[in-house]
Amino acid sequence: HSGMADGAPRTGGVRLPSRDLSFVVEKLLVWAWLTRSGPLTRKWIERTAGCSYPTVASVVRRLGSAVHRHPDRRIELRYLPHEEWSRLLAFSGEARSVMRFADRSGQPRTAAAMLRRLATLPLAGVAVGGVAGARHYHPDLDLVGLPRLDLSVHCPGQSADVGFGEQLDPALKVLNYPGEPAQLVLHFVRHKEPLFTPSSNGLPWADPIECLLDLHEARLEAQALEFLEALK
Repeated sequence: HSGMADGAPRTGGVRLPSRDLSFVVEKLLVWAWLTRSGPLTRKWIERTAGCSYPTVASVVRRLGSAVHRHPDRRIELRYLPHEEWSRLLAFSGEARSVMRFADRSGQPRTAAAMLRRLATLPLAGVAVGGVAGARHYHPDLDLVGLPRLDLSVHCPGQSADVGFGEQLDPALKVLNYPGEPAQLVLHFVRHKEPLFTPSSNGLPWADPIECLLDLHEARLEAQALEFLEALK
């Protein structure tokens, strides 16, 4: 539960745990590798993550030979060791914090309806992830429909405003037990730069790694694997 955000959605504001900067740095390296962004300068990583050099150095040290160090000191992943991927998955729920919502009124809005409603709201710092986001990057994703709506909320600080959830469906209530099925799930993006991908219809897309982590979190393992292979 420690990765969960604290606070009542009624006020719209939630407090988040302090940031796991090692997770953020490793995620950025994986992001650059899977999006073929090329080698990164340490300065770029520090600025994008919002961290200091020792954090970057300790992650690079832990990744060992999986990191290619260029003569100009830029770095990139050569590959992602299996145990590191497992580690990233294990820590992602905690590091990204998760808020899950369900509508118990008996007339819940579908994820697709919430997505359409979302496109009409003037929101900053919110992007579409999960299945919808993965489909944006990989349209052939083998899954019918939209089981739930995953959104990424950019939150480099300690507090976030999630009041927009009520505008999507006023009957949404926060779930406190991970096992309960949710209609809306919020994940908090804790790096300084959100890395959202602009979209033609207003609302941006969460980065592909966020979408991939969302699929795992939703226990859509087959789709997560398919999406990972497509990115590779």
